[in-house]
Amino acid sequence: MKIKACITFTLGALCVTPAGMAATQALQCGKLFDSASGQMNGASTVVVENSKISQVLPGAVSVPGASVIDLRSQTCSPGFIDLHVHLGQQSSPQSYSEGFRLNPEYTILRSVGYAKKTLLAGFTSVRDLGGENSLAMRDGINQGLVDGPRIWAAGKGIATTGGHADPTNGLNHMLADALGTPGPAEGVINSPEEGRAAVRQRYKDGSDVIKITATGGVLSYAKSGDAPQFTVDEVRAVVETAKDYGFRVAAHAHGKEGMKRAILGGVTSIEHGTYMDDEIFKLMKQYGTWYVPTIAAGKFVAEKAKIDGFYPDVVRPKAARIGSQIQNTFGKAYKAGVPIAFGTDSGVSYHGDNAREFGFMVEAGMPVNIALQTATYNAAKVLGVDDVGQIKAGYYADIVAMPGDPNDDIKVTERVAFVMKDGVIYKQP
Repeated sequence: MKIKACITFTLGALCVTPAGMAATQALQCGKLFDSASGQMNGASTVVVENSKISQVLPGAVSVPGASVIDLRSQTCSPGFIDLHVHLGQQSSPQSYSEGFRLNPEYTILRSVGYAKKTLLAGFTSVRDLGGENSLAMRDGINQGLVDGPRIWAAGKGIATTGGHADPTNGLNHMLADALGTPGPAEGVINSPEEGRAAVRQRYKDGSDVIKITATGGVLSYAKSGDAPQFTVDEVRAVVETAKDYGFRVAAHAHGKEGMKRAILGGVTSIEHGTYMDDEIFKLMKQYGTWYVPTIAAGKFVAEKAKIDGFYPDVVRPKAARIGSQIQNTFGKAYKAGVPIAFGTDSGVSYHGDNAREFGFMVEAGMPVNIALQTATYNAAKVLGVDDVGQIKAGYYADIVAMPGDPNDDIKVTERVAFVMKDGVIYKQP
């Protein structure tokens, strides 16, 4: 039985399993968000048996044999899903030197804290799109060794030589020569054949999803943040091979040409999408390509670019130019009917602040109910799963509650008071 009770201390929550606690729980919610329809329902009772939801009943009712969780002053929602995080890192002026100073053991320990912050912020599932720690974090969380969200992990992203995610970018010749020329095993490709090899290596490593960097990036130690870096044939080879292993492919992309090639190559999602235009909107709708905007990261880097020394000189102008445009692009994409799912790029922005993205989406013109759908129903569609993202019988008991109705104040998403994942309570009012 995975039911737990949590005692909150200054440094976190201690969760234990009291003897004799009922395996069935009844969550009495003041309101309940139906993510499939996008409707906010009135008082409801969610019946949880072990890790799954067994019933959703109208009204705040008693259930024989169930322990009652009183959330009648709260609005319940499916646990939020963030499709773009990096739990192995967090931006700071020291980020570019840490790889030379910090041992892997330290970075994984730090990631434990980031994972816990993410979970307690109401994000019960995430897609970690790049970071060697992501596979270990996923396994540690699944084994109950540490607390954190359910993770779909990409492991090492796939780049081209000199592209965003080439691990030797910015190194001097001595270091680069010592490391050697990175290839498919290290996530660097320069042909369709090498693209296939890189996907197979990710399968060998244990990844759940594939990430490619279809254009330059804002924070990589390179001049261009938007130049295309894959050919259509290279993208197609990655996507076709990924399908063989049951992987979906996410494409980091800021520039138009790189996005176009990624869409034509068959990727599942475009991440960031800064320089989308009407042609790209049309292509995304035609191909059913999802857009994961990461407005929070864009605002973060644009703000930090104003601070001397926060980013290297080669990065600073990219951060100022690209970061400030993402929210505007998002607003246009929503009005154009592009399919949108939730992602923040937390790790670029700060972990635990993920829910700020909701406010940015609403500020750009998206209705509250649609914004909530992007982080629940839509995000599950991007992942290709049918057991998270809804409060529905048979789904995992991933449930959060907020002290108010987001339709009245979207910022209540930033004040999640109750978090349940897999039927385990990690936070409560």
